[in-house]
Formats: sequence, C-alpha cells, structure tokens
Amino acid sequence: MIAEIITIGDELLIGQVIDTNSSFIAKQLNKIGVSIYQITSVQDEKSHILQALSDAEHRVDIVIITGGLGPTKDDITKKTIAEYFNDSLVRDDSVLQNIETIWKQHVRTTLLQVNKDQALIPSKSKPLMNRLGTAPGMWIEKAEKVFISLPGVPYEMKALIDYEVIPKLTDKYHCPFILHRTLMVYGLGESALAERIEAWEDALPEHIKLAYLPNLGQMRLRLSTKGFDEQKLKREVQEQIDKVLPYIKDEFAGFEDEEGSVEMVIAKQLTKIGKTLAIAESCTGGAVAERFTVHSGASAYFKGGVVTYSTQSKINVLQVPKSLIDQYSVVSAQVAEAMAKNALDLFQSDYAIATTGNAGPTKGDSDADVGTVFIAIATKTQVYSQEFNFGNLRLKVINKAVNKALEMLLKEIFKN
Repeated sequence: MIAEIITIGDELLIGQVIDTNSSFIAKQLNKIGVSIYQITSVQDEKSHILQALSDAEHRVDIVIITGGLGPTKDDITKKTIAEYFNDSLVRDDSVLQNIETIWKQHVRTTLLQVNKDQALIPSKSKPLMNRLGTAPGMWIEKAEKVFISLPGVPYEMKALIDYEVIPKLTDKYHCPFILHRTLMVYGLGESALAERIEAWEDALPEHIKLAYLPNLGQMRLRLSTKGFDEQKLKREVQEQIDKVLPYIKDEFAGFEDEEGSVEMVIAKQLTKIGKTLAIAESCTGGAVAERFTVHSGASAYFKGGVVTYSTQSKINVLQVPKSLIDQYSVVSAQVAEAMAKNALDLFQSDYAIATTGNAGPTKGDSDADVGTVFIAIATKTQVYSQEFNFGNLRLKVINKAVNKALEMLLKEIFKN
C-alpha cells in the first residue's frame, strides 16, 4: 500500500510553521508497512485543495490530509472535502457530545455556535474521535481508496494517528513488513565512506537498498527492505550489517533505530559505567549540552554545563587564567584544555568537554581564522584537545563543532 500526505496551510508555505506532522505520520505508517509516495503542501485555497485531492487519488491508495479543520473562516478543508465527494455537512451527535464534554471539563468560556459547528462532518465520512480537541478526524472511503482528514495541531493529530488511524488501517489492509536499520558513523565523509565499503555495497542483494545520509561530520547508513516474512528480512539485513562492520569498526557509533542518536549512545554508556559528564562551551553556545538535556533522564549522568561566551566569563566563571589567554589567545588548545579541566573540577564529574572557537563572521576577541575551533576532553587522569577548521559559514561551524565534540567524547568513553 502507498500513501500521500497533504498538509494544508499558508503558514507552512511561508515558513512560519515547520511541518513536523508529515514526518510523524510517515514514520507511523512505515511501521505498519505503508510506503509514502509523496508529501504535498498546499495553501488554504479551495481549488488548490481540490486539485491536490484529485492528483493524490490517482496516485495512491491512502490519502492523509492535515490542517484547516479549525472553527474560523480561513479553515476550509472540511467544506472542500465535502465538495470533492459531492457531499454535504451533517451534524454528528457523538462529535457534538465530545465537544460539550471538553468544554465542560477544560474551558471556562461559553460554548459558541462556531464551536458546536465543529460537529458538522461530511455525511459520507466516519468520525475519528478527537479526545484532545474539538475538530474530529474524518475517514472517507471511495472505491478502494481511503481519505483521512486530521487536525493540524500536532498533539491532536498524533493521538488520532496512534489510536484511531493506525488500528483502522491495520484492520483494513494486509501490508508488507518494512524494515530499516540505520548505522551511525563518525569521522568519515561520504566519499571516503563510500570508497571504503564499495565492495560490500556492490554485493548487496537487490531487495536491500542502501542510502547515505550525511550531516556535518557524521554519516548514517540506512539499509531498507520490505516483504511479508519479517524474521527472514531481519536475518538478511543483520547478515549485511555483520559484513560491513569490519570496514567501519573504528567509526561505528551504534544504531539510530535502537539508541536514537549518538548522544543517546553516550548517555547509555555513561549510565552503564556509572560515570558523569560536564560541559563548558563558548562558540557552540550551549548546543552540546542541549543535545543531552533534551532527553529525559539526563540527570543520571549529566552534572551540568556553562556557556562562557565572552573572554571575561571564562576568567570569572571557569577560572581560566588571564595570563593563559593573553599568551595563547582565547581560541587556543591551552584555553580549551583549561576550560575542560576546570569544568571537570567545578562539577566534580568524570568527563568534561569544552569548545572554544571563532564561528564568524568576524574574528571577535581572537585573531584565529574564522572557522577555527578547539575541542578539549578532560578526565580525572588527562586532558587533551584537537584543532579544527570548519569553514566560514557560522551555523555550519557551530553544528560541525557540536558533532565533532560528540564524536570525541564517544571515542573517549568507549576506550575502556
């Protein structure tokens, strides 16, 4: 089975809102064996929506629409869907009851007629009950095609996908099992990695596809296949993983689909060995720490971090000697190492990492070339650093520095 996702809203097309709904829907459908053929975004305009529905109907088996189901005049999706199916809107008593319950439990203002009108749905549709909001989802079947309309509010959409849409789709269709395994690789560029594993890649079975997913100093290798024998597919993909690992054993950081990300690999290992981490950042501005603290449970291994962005803050907060800065520059191996060591002492951690550099576009307090970054690692027995130049684009410099810092930390904690 193949599906198309249609997102509706001018806010998406002008960049005011980022479309995270499509990513979530695609992942959830993939888990049940439904492949995404296309993702389309259209403005809140009737003719565009009608054309998108018509095009999708001719391409795919399942059409999922998000957005445009609110109570205001600019939300026209429901009326447009009714027009597309030569249908009319009727009041659904179960939806109205749900709206009244939500209002009674959570809303203090008067229930207006415009809110009650959220219970109007196309007569040919089946409501998908939205327990988190007033706009219901709608399920419409036409011949062998399924059209599903969902609210654009992410948490409402996610609940409907998980508790209404996925169960109904699995009941209706017998889909193949889709398997993805993604290997995380650090320290090799795309070309160097491709050259190293070329023989293995050339020998891959035809039904197992390989994709390279580069991202500023890190690589992901995704193996994908599908079929109806799940265990057979898992064995075949694992055989290929076992064959490629010897080529990348020093750069391999784990599986994205299991650990989720390199910081989660680090977190898991730190927790396993009972060690802790502290971070001192300058040019990365807290981005390294954020990679850990965005995940729940970080307090088990993350002691704390400081962003000593200015030269004076390095002196005042991290106690980096002014004489060291004067002698070697604020962007130097010596200062990076002092930052890491002092962060280790400040937070009484087992590991510490520090970044200092010149992300540009101007040089700031140092004469170091734009793009120059020093990253230091401190443990209870040693401190060391490496110098890098990540180019002259500010965001690229910062993101590459973050990824390189994680790579260095990963290798350090797995030494023993």
